[in-house]
Amino acid sequence: MDRLLSPDMMPITLVGLGLLSALILAVVVLVMRGSRTPDVSQRLSEFAGRTDTKQSEPAAKQALERIDSVVSKSKQGGNIARDLARADLKLTVAEFIGVKLISALIGAGIGIYLGRANQAAMFAAALLGAVIFSFAPNFYMGMRAGQRIKSFNNQLGDTITMMANALRGGFSFLQTLDMVAKDAPMPMSAEFRRVVQEVGLGRSTEEALESLLRRMPSEDLDLLITAVNIQMEVGGNLAQILDTIGHTIRERVRIKGEIQTLTAQGRISAWVITGLPVGLAIFITMVNPSYMAPIFTIGLPPENWCCLPVVSLAMIVMGFFIIMKIMDIEV
Repeated sequence: MDRLLSPDMMPITLVGLGLLSALILAVVVLVMRGSRTPDVSQRLSEFAGRTDTKQSEPAAKQALERIDSVVSKSKQGGNIARDLARADLKLTVAEFIGVKLISALIGAGIGIYLGRANQAAMFAAALLGAVIFSFAPNFYMGMRAGQRIKSFNNQLGDTITMMANALRGGFSFLQTLDMVAKDAPMPMSAEFRRVVQEVGLGRSTEEALESLLRRMPSEDLDLLITAVNIQMEVGGNLAQILDTIGHTIRERVRIKGEIQTLTAQGRISAWVITGLPVGLAIFITMVNPSYMAPIFTIGLPPENWCCLPVVSLAMIVMGFFIIMKIMDIEV
C-alpha cells in the first residue's frame, strides 16, 4: 500500500483510477443506450395504446430521461440535439454530455502521465489534456455532420431531377417524397424518410421541410423548399422549376469540386504545420520528460508554469484557422 502511494507511483495510480472511472461511465452509458426504444416506434406504440412503456422502464433509464428533458430545454442543449441530428448519432443530449466527461477524464489521465516530470508540469498537462479531450466528441460530431451535409448536397441535384420526373409521371408531391425516401442513396433517403414520417404523424409539409432545412443547412435545399412553398401557394409547373434548380445545383457542385482540388495543397499544409509541433512535443515528452519540463517553468510569474505552452498552443490554433479561412472560397 505504501508503495502504491509513493510519489513515484502516484501519477501511474491516478492514471489507472481515471481510466477505470472512464471505463465504468462508458459501460453505464452503453447499457442505458442499448436498452432505449427508437423515438418514432415508441411514440407510435404510445399512440396505439399497446404498452405502458413508462411503467416498464427501469429507474435508471427514467432518471436519465428526466435529466435529458431538462438539459434539452436549454439553448445549449437544443443546439447539441440539432447537431446530433445532423450527424445522425443515436445519442441523447445527456448521453453526449456524459461522453464529453469521459473524454475529459481520459485526457486528464494522459496529461498526468505525460507531465510526470514534476508537480507543476503534471497539473498543467492534466488540465490541458482534459480541456482538449473534452472537445474531441464535438470535433467528431462536427466532422461527421459536415460529411453528411456534403454528401447530401452532392446528391441533391440528382434527387431534384428524380422528383421532377416523378411529378411529370403523375405522382403527387408526398408520393414523390416517399419515392425519394425509398430509392435515393444515404443520407438523402434517411432525411426524406424522416420528412415522410413527420408528415404521417400530423405535421404539415411546410413544417417538415423546414425541419429538414434545420438538420441539413444548405443554400441549395433552401432554394428547393422556397420553390415548393411558392408553388403550393400560387401554383405553377413545379417539375419545370425543379429542372432549372437541379441544373443550377449540379453546376455549383461541379465548381465546388474544382475549388476543393485547387485548394487541397493549402489545407494539407495547414494540418501539417499544426500537427507537427504538437506531435513532436508529445513524442519528446514521452521519451525524455525531464527535457520538456523547463517549458512549464519559463514565463511570467506567478503563472509561469503555463505561460509558454498556452501561448504556443493559442498561436498554433490561430494560424490553423487563418490558413483554413484563406482556403475557404464561397461559391
